[in-house]
Amino acid sequence: MTANIPRLVIAGLSGDSGKTLISLSLLAACRRRALAVAVFKKGPDYIDAAWLSQFAGRPCRNLDTFMTAPHRVLSRFMASSTEADLALIEGNRGLFDGRDASGTHSTSSLSRLLDAPTILVIDCHKATRTIAALVKGCQVFEPGLNISGVILNQVAGKRHENVIREAIENQCQVPVLGVIPKIKDGLSLLPNRHLGLVPPTEHGEITPLEKYLADLGEKYLDINKLLEISRASRPLEFERPGLPAPKTGKVRIGYFRDEVFTFYYPENLEALAARGANLIPVNSLTDTLPSDLDALYIGGGFPEVFAARLCKNRMLMQAVRNACEKGMPVYAECGGLIYLAASLEWEGIRYPMSGVFPVDLMMQRKPVGHGYVEAVVEKASPYFAPGTIIRGHEFHYSGVLRFAEGCFVLKSGVGFGQGQDGLIYKNTLATYMHIHADGCPEWAGNFCDAAETYRGYREKKVLAKSARAEAA
Repeated sequence: MTANIPRLVIAGLSGDSGKTLISLSLLAACRRRALAVAVFKKGPDYIDAAWLSQFAGRPCRNLDTFMTAPHRVLSRFMASSTEADLALIEGNRGLFDGRDASGTHSTSSLSRLLDAPTILVIDCHKATRTIAALVKGCQVFEPGLNISGVILNQVAGKRHENVIREAIENQCQVPVLGVIPKIKDGLSLLPNRHLGLVPPTEHGEITPLEKYLADLGEKYLDINKLLEISRASRPLEFERPGLPAPKTGKVRIGYFRDEVFTFYYPENLEALAARGANLIPVNSLTDTLPSDLDALYIGGGFPEVFAARLCKNRMLMQAVRNACEKGMPVYAECGGLIYLAASLEWEGIRYPMSGVFPVDLMMQRKPVGHGYVEAVVEKASPYFAPGTIIRGHEFHYSGVLRFAEGCFVLKSGVGFGQGQDGLIYKNTLATYMHIHADGCPEWAGNFCDAAETYRGYREKKVLAKSARAEAA
């Protein structure tokens, strides 16, 4: 199949070059013009994706060729861009930065896969003509990459801008499509902490931030030219993705959804729903566990930041521990692993967690594990057969205080250390690794099958109890 999708990749020379600021400003300005924008984030990321979702009013999709096969990435991109006026893809790190020295799985490789015009964001702090040399280098470094324009960030003034603009346009023959000055006020509305930006669920000033960034985009970006470049994109050929056969039976799968636990790929939740799950949100700070759940999914997030408040909801922690003891299927990633641990030490204070697994964790000053993970399943679980190879990613500051033997052997990544990750207790599996359902299609089906088995077991117990009561 072929389709015309107006599209742009916003890339940079490094992390912290201003890609997210530019992407959100362009997005806010386009939404002000009543344009529908489909949004995407290159690579594994939850927080930037959450901000893109917030501004677009629709889910941001992560596009990653390590976790997901390239043809599936392309199909996901096309399916999610239907009827959009613009498909906006924010890159990650530097344009050519990938898993290795060859730049595999880089933003540039994704740009080529999508045949997308690439807009290069450059931090111009304390540089002038050298910026043109950097642009020229990017133009010739990899063949087949369409660098269609440059946005200058951190520009000191008009003279600074003029020198850089003239050098780029003379030496590189690409247009400068935006000039963002050094901004003293306003960006406090977009604060950072240890994993990146503060997520929108914790942000109290979304409306003024949207207005501020829309104004920024309208004032400093050439919106009309950017849209013109996006609309000149060539048609894309793709395969329509095969959909799993829907199940008629419904299982009830709870998932922690609040300001603490926000790290879920939308495709993971959609894959569960497509396979017969009725998804029940549970607030880890205020709720207790619904008694009629058939399974529980605990994603990642910031349990360390909210540790004191989480501990106050001991009723939920005890209910989760009891459910795990009874054999209810539970799948937990990173922050979910922390929740199921015995304790977590954060800023000199030790907080008791739910205690499903007898492991004590401590938050470190620097990331313990950060990057792609490839794991081989060594021990059977309801979700993965032994020998299965799983590709995912990790980004955690917590580490295990004493070694914990896992059910995964890592070919790459850190996990618990010593090449191990993944804890199993009955039907509970907790891991530092995040997976993407598009790259791990068996996960959702196996999770729902385990939930259905547990539902049958639970219903038999209820019937047996009722029968005993009637006999008495």
